[in-house]
Amino acid sequence: MRHAILGAGGVGGLVGAALVRAGHDVVLLMRPETLERYGGRLSVESAVLGDFAVDVPAAPELDRDVDVLWVTPKATQLDASLALAPSERVGDAVVIPLLNGVDHVALLRERYPNVVAAAIRVESERVAPDRIRQASPFLIVDLAGAEAVGAELEAAGITVRRRDDERTLLWDKLAVLAPIALATTGLDSSYGGVRADERYLRCQDEAIAVARADGATIDERAIRTMLTKVPDEMRSSMQKDVDAGRPPELDAIAGPILRGGERHGIPVTGTGELVRLVEARSAT
Repeated sequence: MRHAILGAGGVGGLVGAALVRAGHDVVLLMRPETLERYGGRLSVESAVLGDFAVDVPAAPELDRDVDVLWVTPKATQLDASLALAPSERVGDAVVIPLLNGVDHVALLRERYPNVVAAAIRVESERVAPDRIRQASPFLIVDLAGAEAVGAELEAAGITVRRRDDERTLLWDKLAVLAPIALATTGLDSSYGGVRADERYLRCQDEAIAVARADGATIDERAIRTMLTKVPDEMRSSMQKDVDAGRPPELDAIAGPILRGGERHGIPVTGTGELVRLVEARSAT
């Protein structure tokens, strides 16, 4: 298949490089200022895929027919990034977003006719325009469809889990991600420093409650078991963004919990308090 990657950061660059190494046709869509600094070759340091380098072409906008468009920018950059992939150029290609949150799927479906819900579980960052570092011992993509695309990911070394319920797929990730991201960022600590904080624990409970009220089938025991395995030294992507002076993905990560709490009459005071702390840190 022919793939385009919209948002060639830690996630998009990793997926694109893995697909190229597996023999697939990939183009990275980059804004002009990023394209100027990119030399045409991606170097990957991956705890799952190993270390490798591949040539991956880039373009300032989608200028060719593709079968799959991966949408992988930060949520704060989504609107600007979509200009690089006009709907008339994308056509009937499968659009697969690997974004945080739940609301982006509906937004993308207003623009593209063939959007498949997905989520990625990985710690990966672009440490230079042509260098990706993936440190987590896991690299998992959940897909609610697009079987042929899933097979290509598996052949590239990425674990794929097929899911029938896209709402559960999206909330499963957010219920784990949101409490960690908000607590580590708001309290300016690694995960070990927030693990027992009552605001973090309340945010966990609130995310699960809102997810269920929103129609997701959440396995609370599995989520809490997963959280016990998160290493104490872990720092969230939101935390790294704030430390670097970049805007945090607050609306994408906390917004569904806050809005869902109001919609369903569920108190979300723990989440709200952590959001205020993140806002205060990101404003300094």
